[in-house]
Amino acid sequence: MTTLVVGASGATGKHLVEQLLNDKQNVKVIVRSPEKLPESWKNNEQLSIIHASVSNLSLTEMAEYIQGCQAVASCLGHNMNMKGLYGKPRKLVTDTVSLLSTAIKKNAAEKPVKFVLMNTSGNRNRDLNEPISMGQRFIIALLRLVLPPHVDNENAADYLRTKVGQKNDFIEWVAVRPDNLINEEKVTEYEVYPSPIRSAIFNAGTVSRINVGHFMAKLIIDHELWNKWKGQMPVIYSKSVSKE
Repeated sequence: MTTLVVGASGATGKHLVEQLLNDKQNVKVIVRSPEKLPESWKNNEQLSIIHASVSNLSLTEMAEYIQGCQAVASCLGHNMNMKGLYGKPRKLVTDTVSLLSTAIKKNAAEKPVKFVLMNTSGNRNRDLNEPISMGQRFIIALLRLVLPPHVDNENAADYLRTKVGQKNDFIEWVAVRPDNLINEEKVTEYEVYPSPIRSAIFNAGTVSRINVGHFMAKLIIDHELWNKWKGQMPVIYSKSVSKE
């Protein structure tokens, strides 16, 4: 299996790529700054590095890069600085999801391509009746006004839910919603739920980036796991802090 990963140089994207390589998968990555990648990647025959900015790629170019891939994954996010939060492109994640989806449809592979999107537990799955307190509703509404990346994350997941949908001939998808992200060196036990089991605003849990990368990789590789979660927005927590 070959997977195209965007956002591969990010804090979580690196873990996803490492997990795929450890499982002997072929990986393509699109990165603006290849010099930031681990040296071990540059000599790995399983890995193809594409030097480009995702936001500058045409539909034809992206379709060419996706050709031969059975899965695509996006770990894109906005940098947590003034330019990343309020500068352009404000719709980086949504526009990339749209571009990837359209490119997949353009290629019209015989089997649906798996699309895994890293999202956030602060985003509700509107296909489900997920309870949310009035206080959290207020905070989320405020975030939509003052933090463009939050709106971008919401719209990216909504694109998969509403534009791609559940019965697309060319794309199957999962939007992974991690809770508060932390750094750890090793994969630990984690739990996955269809909806949040705690408030992402007032009672957030934590999950390591390496655990998120591990789960995303297993979704791509393990067909039984994929069939369990496809078309859904699972929430992931590290097991030690998953319960209240």
